[in-house]
Amino acid sequence: MTITVRVDGKGRLTIPGRVRKELAVKPGDTFFLEHEGLVLHYAKADNPFDALAAQAINEYRGGETASLDDLARELNLDLGGA
Repeated sequence: MTITVRVDGKGRLTIPGRVRKELAVKPGDTFFLEHEGLVLHYAKADNPFDALAAQAINEYRGGETASLDDLARELNLDLGGA
């Protein structure tokens, strides 16, 4: 998709609303900028830990996790607890 935007007096480009919505862009989000000659490439810098946390929450809610105590018992390990 190619979209035309203009640079304002402070050198800012505005990301159109429909693109912000599609990419879930919020104020304060970080982007990587790369330029090749006269071409600019922008990429949203998502925090990889957000995806890991969401996956862990889904696994926990789905009953796919085990406690450390359960794992230690399964592996016949002594955690040194009471």
